[in-house]
Amino acid sequence: MGGSAVDGKTAVSSDAVREESSRRKQMLIRALIYIAGTHLFAGFVILLFAVGGRH
Repeated sequence: MGGSAVDGKTAVSSDAVREESSRRKQMLIRALIYIAGTHLFAGFVILLFAVGGRH
């Protein structure tokens, strides 16, 4: 019985580690999407200034 309690604790610990790893991965993906979107928007604004400055 003592061994199964330890195994149960280990399973809970590994689930917590897996959940944290999954959350970190989701956060990195979200950050990359936000960074890419911001750069695209900034590029569009620069393009507008470039086109507007030619006239």
